[in-house]
Amino acid sequence: MKYRLMGSSGLWVSEVALGAMTFGNTDWGVEKEESRLVYEGFREAGGNFVDTANIYSGGRSEEFVGEFIAGHRDEVVLATKYSAPMRPGDLNAQGNSRKHMMESVHASLERLGTDYIDLYWVHARDHTTMAEEIMRALDDLVTSGKVHYIGISDAPAWQVARCNTIAELRGWSRFVGLQIRYSLIDREVEHELLPVAEALDLTVTPWDTLGSGVLTGKYNRDADTTGRATLRGRISQRGLDIAAEVVAVADEIGRSPAQVALSWVRSRRGVIVPLIGARTRGQLDDNLGCLDLELPDEALTRLNEVSSIRNPFPHNMLAAFRSTAGESHRPDQH
Repeated sequence: MKYRLMGSSGLWVSEVALGAMTFGNTDWGVEKEESRLVYEGFREAGGNFVDTANIYSGGRSEEFVGEFIAGHRDEVVLATKYSAPMRPGDLNAQGNSRKHMMESVHASLERLGTDYIDLYWVHARDHTTMAEEIMRALDDLVTSGKVHYIGISDAPAWQVARCNTIAELRGWSRFVGLQIRYSLIDREVEHELLPVAEALDLTVTPWDTLGSGVLTGKYNRDADTTGRATLRGRISQRGLDIAAEVVAVADEIGRSPAQVALSWVRSRRGVIVPLIGARTRGQLDDNLGCLDLELPDEALTRLNEVSSIRNPFPHNMLAAFRSTAGESHRPDQH
């Protein structure tokens, strides 16, 4: 296992993170003992970056993680999130407000059995709370020592940029990470979110990197297979076509489809630290096999072509403009 700096911070994290969304989930996740085996396997491989959220399994994921890290808490980079509704019908128990943030962080600390969180994520931007309120409240958490670093998940690129710009101008803590859905099936983030992460020096931690399991090829092998993708209605013919190419590449190079799909994500521009979720120790070990896989150029080309997406406005117009304008140089360039 290698390690990478988290954005512009001095925090070292393993080159993949363990996503604990499966921990305690009774629909498509696992109970405590299997979750513990997955966690221990990740630690044995050298992983130090564990990611959960207050909403996962109604708080059970945080409870499991807190129990697993007891005794070596300081060796783990612990990340959790807030924003999701925690009390149905209570408008103040959801979103990005200071009130919800403070209540959430204290509840998470209790479930995790710790007095600090290494990385605290805004789970999703609510489009209601002012950016100044969010960034000031997050800075207060950092100043208090309850949180060490902050990040944002599932937000438009302009919101990410605005929040970090406000924080920079005010001298507040800035986001060091960006968590987004990203896979061969879901590449829309390449237009705005990946460029903003690169421009602002944010480490990207992609989730759903296997397309809810579609990219493992299991739905190609058996259309009646049930799993996370069927529960979420995320199986499409396009996804199955991409998965078929992933399986073909995997067969040719003697690797698993999951390793190929994860290796493709890791090959993208910027600092990419994929979230790896697993229901069993065997799945975890297979996923970790992506760490020593560098896909051949020919395989990358095939995967890029089968998963290509339309270039939307204004990017399509700007690309055409650049091609007709040719190379230009500013007066101070040589």
